[in-house]
Amino acid sequence: MSKKVIVAMSGGVDSSTTAALLREQGYDVSGITMQLWDYADDETGCCSLSDVFDARQAANQIGIEHHVVNYKDDFQKYVVSDFINKYYNGQTPNPCIMCNEYMKFDFLLKKSLELGADYLATGHYAKISRDNKGRIFLEKGVDKFKDQSYFLFTLKSKELSRLMFPLGEFSKPKVREISEGFNLSVATKKESQDVCFIAKDYRTFIEKNSIHFQPKGGLIKDVNGNILGEHEGIHNFTIGQRRKLGINSLEAMYVVNINFANSNIIVGSETDLYSDALYAKNLNWSMDRESILNLNLKAKVRYRSPESEVDIDFKDDGRLLVKFKKPQRALTPGQAIVFYKDEKVVGGGWIDQTI
Repeated sequence: MSKKVIVAMSGGVDSSTTAALLREQGYDVSGITMQLWDYADDETGCCSLSDVFDARQAANQIGIEHHVVNYKDDFQKYVVSDFINKYYNGQTPNPCIMCNEYMKFDFLLKKSLELGADYLATGHYAKISRDNKGRIFLEKGVDKFKDQSYFLFTLKSKELSRLMFPLGEFSKPKVREISEGFNLSVATKKESQDVCFIAKDYRTFIEKNSIHFQPKGGLIKDVNGNILGEHEGIHNFTIGQRRKLGINSLEAMYVVNINFANSNIIVGSETDLYSDALYAKNLNWSMDRESILNLNLKAKVRYRSPESEVDIDFKDDGRLLVKFKKPQRALTPGQAIVFYKDEKVVGGGWIDQTI
């Protein structure tokens, strides 16, 4: 009897191609789509009703069953609320990682297993491997530009053992080609950009969707403590921001620090953006501490940032001290830091404080 695989279908080319590939390979495939967000008439974005329609149409073309599950309340609780709260607390969130951790690989994985699936498959560009000791690892996808392992660092071996990432072996152009070969209607569909549930400005979204939102206004100061102006809320700023600072300056100024305690925004020059150390918290590792300390690790502090060599030190308070061999630009609390050894994801966590 063939293995049963449920494919998380978003209505895009990647997940649709994943379903078609697995069915061609002989798996018992069905599709499932999460309804996560309601859009107003003047808004568009992924997770919309049109995406649900595209997913169902693709499933029909492939010849598989298709289910829709409503996780709007859970999405609000675990992703949207976290997004709003982090900005309100002077941090910059990464909702894609939160969505993967909770919506796809907790709720949706459990739902798939309840429906009798052996595996849940997604269209992520990443790979899963096992070493000679039987340990299971997340690895980078073959397409280095599309590799999404950074967004998946929270996955543990328990989840990985029930997941499939068929696109990890392909480049994005190859996936488009495969999709066209299956004559899928989504073969030429554009990819979603930015935060999927925000069709417009994130600041407007926060103010509109936070019932108890109270802007934390304060002062804008330079690195020497000189007052340059005032602001209407720390949620309007992120580390490295240059535009819409609300100040006049003859030289380019950037946000270099957001102080939640006193609501001050600190701005400085390009050189003030660089730091060589940070503390990370809420860590997830794919191997034991002793093995990790014996590795020469590299880390990414943003999805598109290059990997950088690091030294790490486990602290008594549960945080990790990370020291970079080369100073890094705009290290941002609230963002993820992910550690690699060659192609393997060794672990990751959340940036808590820069030094």
